[in-house]
Amino acid sequence: MYSQIDSNKQKSLLLIVIFIVFILLLGWLFSQITVYGYTGLIIAGLFAVVMSLAGYFSGDKIALATAGAKPLKKKDNPYVYRLVENLCITAGLSLPKIYIINDSAPNAFATGRDPKHASIALTTGLIEKLKNEELEGVIAHELSHIKNYDIRLMTLVVVLVGIVSIFSHYMFRMGLFGGFRRNNRNQGSLGMIILIASIVFMILSPIIAQLIKLAVSRKREYLADASGVLLTRYPEGLAKALEKISHYSKPLKNANGATAHLYISSPFGKTKNFTANLFNTHPPLQKRIAALRKMG
Repeated sequence: MYSQIDSNKQKSLLLIVIFIVFILLLGWLFSQITVYGYTGLIIAGLFAVVMSLAGYFSGDKIALATAGAKPLKKKDNPYVYRLVENLCITAGLSLPKIYIINDSAPNAFATGRDPKHASIALTTGLIEKLKNEELEGVIAHELSHIKNYDIRLMTLVVVLVGIVSIFSHYMFRMGLFGGFRRNNRNQGSLGMIILIASIVFMILSPIIAQLIKLAVSRKREYLADASGVLLTRYPEGLAKALEKISHYSKPLKNANGATAHLYISSPFGKTKNFTANLFNTHPPLQKRIAALRKMG
């Protein structure tokens, strides 16, 4: 378990470094192929950072509202409240705010920028369909996201994706309005090749950025699985829970692409579409189950 956690942390860090290099390359190309230099780049970057900070500090409220989550008090469901409470004591975490989503689809997510500003949301379907040790495994998984600062990491990735998207859009608009540098005698064919390659990169960069974001999200799911097992000491509990979740094909009522990466399983239900699976924020459940059972 410890080796899997270390491996996933290293891979996630590597992906973040690649992402930052990717953005720097995009910025350099912007300065090389446009007459506007770094001015437009700075403006777009500031706009992306301001919007992302707003999402960082209020993103949890938006995610909970989007999911239709309602606060849970101890008297409403002592069983669920105590499960969360006991696991928080084991993990050495402050008790997060607990929310319930009135939906028959079994799912859950954690949100918040750090352990002191965290929330955990469970669907009614999850509580009804899972046994005690299975529900405990899911809650431990979500608490691990909080303890491992996964939400902060994913916020950083979302910021980077946003910056790439804004830059790409901005570069394309500048090109349409004559912002691209014209080829001259000094540049020759090499300059034209760089210009064409830059335009192609500009068009494809949002897709590449999205794929990197999905890769980071998938790595964090494996890490949370392993960390959750460290809390419960029972890999089979979470494995059985994921099996039950995998058999449910209907999507959540309020499934949303912006918050899909938060859930323990894709909120869009089962799909056999290759494109949809390619852009799925979660690794296949069967692979996660197999990894959990190897820990046993």
